[in-house]
Amino acid sequence: MSDPEIQNQDDVRSLGTDAPPAIELRDINKSFGPVRANKNVCLSVKPGAIHGIIGENGAGKSTLMSILYGFYEADSGEILIGGKPATIRSSRDAISAGIGMVHQHFMLVDNMSVVENIMLGAESGAILTSSVAAARAELERLERDYSLDVDPDALAGDLPVGQQQRVEILKALYRGAEILILDEPTGVLTPQETDQLFRILDSLRKQGVTIVLITHKLREIMAVTDDVSVMRGGEMIAHRETAQTNKEELAELMVGRKVLLSLDKAAPQAGETVLAVEGLTFVDKAGVPRVDNISFSVRAGEIVGIAGVSGNGQSELLELLSGVRPVTAGGFSLMGERFSASRRLDPAKMRDLKVAHVPEDRLRSGLVRTFAAEESAVLGYHRDAAYNGAVFTKRDAIQQDCATKMTDFDVRPPNPKLKTANFSGGNQQKLVLAREISRDPRLLLVGQPTRGVDIGAIEFIHRNIVAMRDAGSAVLLVSVELDEIMSLSDRILVMFEGRIVGEVPAHEADERLLGLMMANAAPERSEAAG
Repeated sequence: MSDPEIQNQDDVRSLGTDAPPAIELRDINKSFGPVRANKNVCLSVKPGAIHGIIGENGAGKSTLMSILYGFYEADSGEILIGGKPATIRSSRDAISAGIGMVHQHFMLVDNMSVVENIMLGAESGAILTSSVAAARAELERLERDYSLDVDPDALAGDLPVGQQQRVEILKALYRGAEILILDEPTGVLTPQETDQLFRILDSLRKQGVTIVLITHKLREIMAVTDDVSVMRGGEMIAHRETAQTNKEELAELMVGRKVLLSLDKAAPQAGETVLAVEGLTFVDKAGVPRVDNISFSVRAGEIVGIAGVSGNGQSELLELLSGVRPVTAGGFSLMGERFSASRRLDPAKMRDLKVAHVPEDRLRSGLVRTFAAEESAVLGYHRDAAYNGAVFTKRDAIQQDCATKMTDFDVRPPNPKLKTANFSGGNQQKLVLAREISRDPRLLLVGQPTRGVDIGAIEFIHRNIVAMRDAGSAVLLVSVELDEIMSLSDRILVMFEGRIVGEVPAHEADERLLGLMMANAAPERSEAAG
């Protein structure tokens, strides 16, 4: 006990080498009809550790955690918590076993205070006043012990996203969680908020809390976890100590082949202005300006990225430029043609001008789930002469066109007759991109191109977007993934509360500067550069 480093660690981690795992899953199986989501999955998580679980879409990781938290019940297998068998058939059972879960989409009541949200469903007595007082005292202790400062009287809906996440963590701890599951916890955070979350997780770990982290971001796995497990095809295929692996090995384990994680691209050869936005404004029905008097341009042969925390006007901007929403004031020009409140862009005109649009939500705006893939692959272009005869559509031409797109864009399975809903998210996204990119557009408007997409498909999609730029197309890219924005863009614009608050050449951008701009807290550029 003379080693000061050991003395500063949690007793369970430093001395309990023979202590049972905090979580042990043995031969977990779960099927949904003919689909086996989990196949003989085994997992052991050390007490007081941060354990990452990664895998492609459909790998089975969310199903596995849903079994651990009681949303699903395993068909067979065994769960042990602290070395003792546990029967978990509901989230109530999981909470009783000391397990808490912070979901990707927070479950707070916006018009209730922090303390009311935390005690909701866990009131300590019939008299509400004494329950609130007890909850407030316990909240103060938790905030002090775990460095989770939040104003207990603030309304949850008024808190920034990072603070809302703290409230969700406090809710789990208030209910006695010693094991905390976090599902994609950084999806809506700025880099600064992500750093704060990592400091909180480190504090929780030092206090002996066991953390299971589900994420698709390999950089975060390497930065914060002690151990990592990899799932593929419903099976647990590898376990690694994080210090003994790297992003390249983990990516290969996830996909089953080598994956190019860095994107090499030549300097842009920017040409004429394709899109010019001037004072563009959109005010919603409540009178709130969602896009607030913004101006910028995009030239042929360049990729302009729009960065920002989700909900700061990026979605509305894309919908204005693609004719989905009406302009309130100002306007924009496409290939020299002006559009404004008095002259709205319609989808047919957009396609005549060779503007392609990959919407942020592929299932809501880009595809029809019940259509065959060959039908989804011609949406918006279904009136083209190539697909229509004098009376009837040319089904053979449509099917062959889809088969060609599937080959060119590696859509799996390459079956034009298969329903759109039966493809994975990554393959649905590739189908939308194939439909739009294959038209050789002069301008591509693309929102969240790799949202919910496997790492192998991300590599493929990025290469195709850069190839479009190199062929002379202009690209306007909206993404909440800073790695993606910095990797693909030639110039980066940052939006905050509907306004453009800064512009940075991509080669000068880093996460710290962009994160500050996304929070509208960036210093002057000269100061930031220093």
